[in-house]
Amino acid sequence: MVQEDGIQIRRANIYDWDEAIALAWKTFLKFEAKDYGQEGIDSFREFLSDALLRRMFLKGDYPVFIALDGGKQAGMISLRNKKHISLLFVEEGHHHRGIGRRLIQSVEEYIQKEYQERKMTVNAAPYAVGFYRQIGFEDVAPELTKDGIIYTPMEKSLY
Repeated sequence: MVQEDGIQIRRANIYDWDEAIALAWKTFLKFEAKDYGQEGIDSFREFLSDALLRRMFLKGDYPVFIALDGGKQAGMISLRNKKHISLLFVEEGHHHRGIGRRLIQSVEEYIQKEYQERKMTVNAAPYAVGFYRQIGFEDVAPELTKDGIIYTPMEKSLY
């Protein structure tokens, strides 16, 4: 689906994986790493480089959607357990253009069509909590920390 501003959102294929993971890592380092200690940074890097995660993606059990601007990845979002946003990152030069919102909208439509789920969830990083609240997510627990990763569990109803 191509939008008026030339941004296309589509499901990622095998050739998109490395670039999507690199975009997530680069954006994490730029905007989120400062909120974490070394344990959290190491945990996130391990998650991104996990061979099992890549195998799940290749089998279709870990859907990833990408936003393209002129053929170059501008953002990515991934989904696990049918309704949980696992990763959402938008490249720095594309912030404040509605790409994150459109990626989430694409995943919402996918969840409703493929799984008939009535809600979606996310463990929002401190940097992203405000964004998720703006688009209708609500906190379901206070901020937590696991393996050095700081997050707020949130959910959004899909009707």
